[in-house]
Amino acid sequence: MMKIVRLGLRGLIAVLMAAPIYWVFVIATGYHGAAYAIPPVWRPLFHWAPFLYVWTHTQWARYVLNSVFISALTIMLVVITSALAGYALAELKFPGNSFYFYAVLGVMMLPQQALLVPQYVLMYHLHLLNSYTGLILPFAASTSGIFLFRQFFMKLSVSYREIARLEGVSTLTYLRRVAVPLARPAVATTVLLTFISSWNQFQWPLIMTNSPQIQPIELALSHYMQAYQSQWRNLTAAALIALMPILIVFAFTQRHIVSAVAGGEAPQKE
Repeated sequence: MMKIVRLGLRGLIAVLMAAPIYWVFVIATGYHGAAYAIPPVWRPLFHWAPFLYVWTHTQWARYVLNSVFISALTIMLVVITSALAGYALAELKFPGNSFYFYAVLGVMMLPQQALLVPQYVLMYHLHLLNSYTGLILPFAASTSGIFLFRQFFMKLSVSYREIARLEGVSTLTYLRRVAVPLARPAVATTVLLTFISSWNQFQWPLIMTNSPQIQPIELALSHYMQAYQSQWRNLTAAALIALMPILIVFAFTQRHIVSAVAGGEAPQKE
C-alpha cells in the first residue's frame, strides 16, 4: 500500500513539474489566441510555423550558438579546475588544507549579486567588457564543483593511487586516466549544474555586453519578449527553443546525478 502511495505522489509531483512546459508547448503549437481561449485548449495542434518564424526571421540561431559556445567553454574550464582543486583538497596534505576547504564552502554561501561589482571592475580593468572572455572567465571555477569532486575523491580507494605511484604515473596523468573517469557521477553533476547556470545567465551578460553578436539566448529572450509581447505563439516557441538544451543535457546525465546523490559508484577508500 505504501509503495502505491509513494508512486502516486511521485507521479503527481512529475505532473505538476511538467504541466507548465506542456502548457507552453500547447500555446506554441496551437492556433492564434489559444492563450486566451475559454475553456482552455489542452491538446497541442502541432503547428510548427512559430518555431520556423523564430529561427528564420530573427537572429535566434546566432544567440543559440553564442550560448552553446559560452556554456561549452565554461563547462570545460569548471570540470578541469574542480577536478584539480578537489583532488588537492582530498588527497594532498598541506598547511591550511581544512581552511581552504571551509573557505570554498564560505564562498558557496555568498549571493551572486554580491560579486557583481568587483567582477565588473576587474573585467573593466582587464579590458574584457563586451567579450566572450568576460562572459566565461568569472565562472571558470565552481565552488559546488570543487566540493563534489573533493567528496568523491575522498571515497576513492588508496590502492589506485599507490598502484599509479609504483608505475611511475604522474599526478596529472593519474587524474586524467584514473580518478576523473572513476568520478563519472561527480563529472555529470558538475556538467549539468554548470550548464544550467551558464545557459540561464542573464544578469551578468546584461551588465557586461551591449552587442547582440555575443549576447546569450536568455538575454535575447528578454529582448524578444519586449519586441513581440503580444505574439504568444512566437514567444512560447522561443522559450521552448531556449529550454530544450537543458532538457537534453539532463536526460543524458540524470542517471549519474542520481548515483552521485545516492553516493554510489565510487570505490570505497580503504
